Amino acid sequence: MKSFVANLHHVNKNWYYIDAKDKILGRLSSKIAHYLKGKHKVEYTPHLDIGDYIVVINASKVLVTGNKRLNKFYYRYSGYIGGIKKVAFCDMLLKKSDEIIKLAVKGMLPKGSLGRSMLRKLKIYPLQDHFHKAQNPQYLNI
Repeated sequence: MKSFVANLHHVNKNWYYIDAKDKILGRLSSKIAHYLKGKHKVEYTPHLDIGDYIVVINASKVLVTGNKRLNKFYYRYSGYIGGIKKVAFCDMLLKKSDEIIKLAVKGMLPKGSLGRSMLRKLKIYPLQDHFHKAQNPQYLNI
């Protein structure tokens, strides 16, 4: 038998949308990463980007378990002395709720150019409406 290796020209990339309302952040992010990588497909190949497009709506209504709502912080560093910034989860949820899901999924994708190309297929919106109705995304129940 010969091994099968997927070819980018023969792969169909579908569009899915996920409602993040009342979903746990980590479990939702792992499912999104699974679909962005293309692991749900039979022709999955680790070194190719064969995953699907994912549209996430209601990102501002995502949940976390335990005391993470108060105790979880996001850090970023400017590179300068004293240039570390710290933002609490509850503040981030109010200001940049789409960034919460993006950062969680980014950590679950491969590092490098392959992971960046997979992350570009993720579209996140804080409210119900989105701009991808023309692609006819299918509802993905998670």
